Amino acid sequence: MRPLLIVFARAPRLGTVNTRLARAIGAVEALRFHRAQLRRLARTLNADGRWETVFAVTPDAAKGPWTQGAPTRPQGAGDLGERMMRALRAGPARPTVLIGADIPAVRPAHIAEAFAALRAADAVFGPAEDGGFWLVGLGRRRPTPRFFA
Repeated sequence: MRPLLIVFARAPRLGTVNTRLARAIGAVEALRFHRAQLRRLARTLNADGRWETVFAVTPDAAKGPWTQGAPTRPQGAGDLGERMMRALRAGPARPTVLIGADIPAVRPAHIAEAFAALRAADAVFGPAEDGGFWLVGLGRRRPTPRFFA
């Protein structure tokens, strides 16, 4: 079974995406950026046969061509940590990496590096300059209920 890449994505709808960016450039331009980013991610990450790509979407029933044929699953209710934990716990235990859809610099090499690191570690994080993270990955272990608390 191939490792799993989960892309956390908001459906491209005006006024609901990249709201901080929209304050600076406007809602229409933020939507344009979001759509382009989703298409790029789906095109480049789906094409890599080293892993299976799934989009965890909100709203839960969202569908569209922006996933470039990748399967979708709902994020469900709760705060971001609860939704990420649920996504990481779903399905059979296998190496799993989760990223957001709003990371323009991410490339397949970054994802491959995370999966390679999981061969020797239980968890990996892609640290962000703001103190958070842009990538979280788990080996075959599933997160405990308070993993992101």
